Amino acid sequence: MATRIREIEKNYDPTPIEDKWYSWWLKTGLFHAEVDPSKEAFSIVIPPPNVTGSLHIGHAFNNTFQDIICRYKRMAGYNVLWLPGTDHAGIATQNVVERSLAKEGISRHDLGREEFVKKVWEWKEEYGNRIIEQMKKLGNSCDWDRERFTLDEGLSKAVRTVFVRLYKKGLIYKGRYIINWCPRCHTALSDIEVEHEDVAGHLYYVKYPFVDGEGALIVATTRPETILGDVAIAVHPRAEQYKHLIGKKVRVPLTNREIPIIEDIMVDPEFGTGCVKITPAHDPNDFLVGQRHNLEQIQVIDADGFMNENALSYKGLSVMEAREHTIEDLKKQNLIEKIEEIQHSVGHCYRCHTMVEPYLSEQWFVKAKPLADAGIKAVEEGKITWIPEQWQKIYYQWMENIRDWCISRQLWWGHRIPAWTCDDCGHITVSEEDPTTCEKCGSSHIHQDEDVLDTWFSSALWPFSTLGWPDETKELKYFYPTSLLVTAFDIIFFWVARMIMMGLEFMDEEPFKEVYIHALIRDEDGQKMSKSKGNVIDPLTMIEKYGADSLRMTLAALTVQGRDVLLSANKIETYRLFMNKLWNASRFALMNLEEDCSIKPLPQKESMRLHDRWILSRTQYVINEVTKLLDGYFIGEAARLLYDFIWRDLCDWYLEMSKPALKGDGGAKRRQDTQAVVEYVFRTVLQLMHPFIPFLTEELWHIFGFSEDSIERTSWPVSSAELLSAEDDGLMSTLQEFIRITRNLRAEARVAPQQKIDRVILQTDDEKLRDIVHKNMDMISLLAKVKAVEIIGDSDEKPHGCLASVVANGEISLEVGGLLDIEAEIERLKQELQGLAKDIEKMNKKLANENFISKAPEEVVEKERIRLADNQNRYQRIRDNISSLKRS
Repeated sequence: MATRIREIEKNYDPTPIEDKWYSWWLKTGLFHAEVDPSKEAFSIVIPPPNVTGSLHIGHAFNNTFQDIICRYKRMAGYNVLWLPGTDHAGIATQNVVERSLAKEGISRHDLGREEFVKKVWEWKEEYGNRIIEQMKKLGNSCDWDRERFTLDEGLSKAVRTVFVRLYKKGLIYKGRYIINWCPRCHTALSDIEVEHEDVAGHLYYVKYPFVDGEGALIVATTRPETILGDVAIAVHPRAEQYKHLIGKKVRVPLTNREIPIIEDIMVDPEFGTGCVKITPAHDPNDFLVGQRHNLEQIQVIDADGFMNENALSYKGLSVMEAREHTIEDLKKQNLIEKIEEIQHSVGHCYRCHTMVEPYLSEQWFVKAKPLADAGIKAVEEGKITWIPEQWQKIYYQWMENIRDWCISRQLWWGHRIPAWTCDDCGHITVSEEDPTTCEKCGSSHIHQDEDVLDTWFSSALWPFSTLGWPDETKELKYFYPTSLLVTAFDIIFFWVARMIMMGLEFMDEEPFKEVYIHALIRDEDGQKMSKSKGNVIDPLTMIEKYGADSLRMTLAALTVQGRDVLLSANKIETYRLFMNKLWNASRFALMNLEEDCSIKPLPQKESMRLHDRWILSRTQYVINEVTKLLDGYFIGEAARLLYDFIWRDLCDWYLEMSKPALKGDGGAKRRQDTQAVVEYVFRTVLQLMHPFIPFLTEELWHIFGFSEDSIERTSWPVSSAELLSAEDDGLMSTLQEFIRITRNLRAEARVAPQQKIDRVILQTDDEKLRDIVHKNMDMISLLAKVKAVEIIGDSDEKPHGCLASVVANGEISLEVGGLLDIEAEIERLKQELQGLAKDIEKMNKKLANENFISKAPEEVVEKERIRLADNQNRYQRIRDNISSLKRS
């Protein structure tokens, strides 16, 4: 049986609490999901982080969002599977191990493929679980019993099955194509693996002499070393100034080759001179132009980033050396018109930071268009919903313009391509099982392709491969399609779209029902976080300093759909104070409750005071709103609503008002009734807050003795229409306004906070307002430090020398004749008014400035608008007080 602990530590310390409860959750199997046809399934697959990675703030944001939804859904009665795992991260992991070997003077080639792969597996076993352990520190409620790895046996089987089926269907082929190539890592790179940096460079205007000897065509280029691979000059079809040149020929500088002038829509008429050199082997756009016009492909740079035999006298030079020599020789031959300094974007390998080369090579490709057409149709038919909806348009744009997908990587770590080439007849055998002979000629002289598959190929199968496909498992039948995918916008193309294509192709069903695209985490000034800027926030450091709950609540509360999150350590500290607030409020409640943990019935409405009825009504409202917001994935709005409800409604108002009754001032029955209300509200608050701050709520749940089981195994609160009262909300709002105004008047009269004033005067003929004040005089006295409220009619004359303010259908006045020098106070208020007027004028100018409105982050603009409104309200109140004092 549960027991209640009535006295707890004064200070909230998250570390021991978080360690204790996470271990307990794992031990009790809280996060594990089994197939249960009696329950509705809710499933999420985690975007698998790289096995080489460590938890960064983007992971923390993504994981927190998913965890909030998963914990909420469990409490709402769903059978929740949140399936975790890691990605083998081909390039990244191979680089880590290669660097480690290099310290010993060993290369992977010294070891050979088999021994090197063994070394990588050893590294994975020793270090690959680091990010998983870090995710647990955040409180992730993943089903760790079902953790997967993209190279584990089951997923490898799925990858091989998919490759073979696509190949046999004619959707996978091998061909020469232009790809991103890292000369250092010796592998193809996907677009997302290329980091673009703006660097200082030059635009060289080069003369291409006409073959007929009459002048030259000027062409601008940033890469003169590739001139040796030029096969054409292209102009735009609408470039009238070049129309007469179409079909003519020019001579390639530094060579004796003649090339044609062609027209193609790829050309940007605004770039350089409006003429573009076409080098199909060294530029992706040029490659496509070359295909359209059946042009030769001349490769002048090799796989190591050096000039090859087609580069003539420049053979053996590095790309940069060749550039210098080329410019020098062009100048000698008077073929340079001019050189401009420019800033331009240059791609670098995301791992070794070597400059990436567009490179023509033989690779494996997936014909993407047939798969993309099905993906477009699924979204058009409403089978997949995008949140926020704006990302749907981005998805369509990419899918409608999709190019074939290069899936081969020149690595040793990864899924090796299941294709064997016959040394005798050249036939390629693709098989789910390792063949021993050529399927065409029967020769045993066959060898397997050296390449491995792009990491994105295996992760594209993640929603169904992790559930046991290609086997028809009960988990696959029950949990697929998954319910929700939560990810970042930058992998919509590389992961989300490919999962959709693969899910539809192999499961004949979409892989998830909804896609939530979360925003970026930026620093408090709206800048993107980066190590070079020194503005990175380490989630593990924040957890160590403030606790996981504080970080989670901060990330949740700052979330607004479609807007970036501006984060700082100060904001996390603010929510750490909120944890303290909830801890101390619970501590107060516990000291005033009985040891008996049984659920007590709420008192009858007629026996409750206004503030009791009001807090119960507010609780019903919050239950309804938070449920609705979480169902729509508005976690930010839900978190902020709960924050305001707990801090203001519960702590600042209700608990203060409940103190006399809890002390027994109203008798035993009144005390018991108040205790029942307090217990109900705290039980509900802990349940509503649990998805956001699971550690603290679990701790308090057990301290209150609400249950011996986890709070997460209780049902999500359901509101009571009987307790919801708009009338009580309105009455309480009027009472709160009365107390707030009285407090403001005290502050303006500079009355010490603890000093009780004899009276305030309420001037009104409104009977409802008079009744509220009369029935709640004890609360006004308690919270506004007023001994009495004198109520007079609208036609009655009030005393002279008062500060006054309007409330509902009346006016509250505080006599200050004995507290202030009225003339001096009027003068002080006038000076304050002048200062406010200047501030308001500045703010109005700032908000009228289109430059500020368009460039400043939305949060900054909104903050400025709020400051303006506050100052305008303050300005009006001071004017009213000056008028009131003058009447004295």
